[in-house]
Amino acid sequence: MNAPERQICKGRPREFCTEQALAAALAVFWTKGYEASSLTDLTEAMGITRPSLYAAFGNKEELFRKALDLYEREKLAYIGEALAEPTSRGVAERLLRGALESLTGGAQPRGCLRVISSMTCGSEATSVQKDLHARRASSQAALIARMETAKADGDLPADTDVEGITNYLLAILQGLSVQANNGASPEQLEEVVRTSMAFWPGR
Repeated sequence: MNAPERQICKGRPREFCTEQALAAALAVFWTKGYEASSLTDLTEAMGITRPSLYAAFGNKEELFRKALDLYEREKLAYIGEALAEPTSRGVAERLLRGALESLTGGAQPRGCLRVISSMTCGSEATSVQKDLHARRASSQAALIARMETAKADGDLPADTDVEGITNYLLAILQGLSVQANNGASPEQLEEVVRTSMAFWPGR
């Protein structure tokens, strides 16, 4: 939490905590997706008026980006932890289990905010789609680079298609999110993780 936010939460000039309001907005976006979340849904959940929303966060699109930043900091921290694992198998398993924990933990919405929002964004939300695509592309590039290192180190077989295995892993992660959002049980999702790791080529 940076200093300006700390000052806002403790007192004037605003009469609400921006961090709490942003967390409430995140819950709405996470549950409904970007387009299905109306300004009424958001202001009611955040406990503020529309003018206050605009003054503190900008428009709905800017609010979504701030909520997405919060989501990535708090809910996707396991991605950075996974990339630091010493083996490609460790990377893959930490990613899958981190996603599993996020998807099944507590009373938070199920599914991945990135996936839910990208699947429900129509033509009127082109800029949001582009932002989501750029964020996914950045994550994919980091994972490809980590797998290239694993291949160079001999941790993956010399004939490994690094881009292909990365896309496979990302497809499993997206599938977990979609299944979780559709009501799959933690046991069913755990079985997906176990089966996926059984086919991993690394040590």
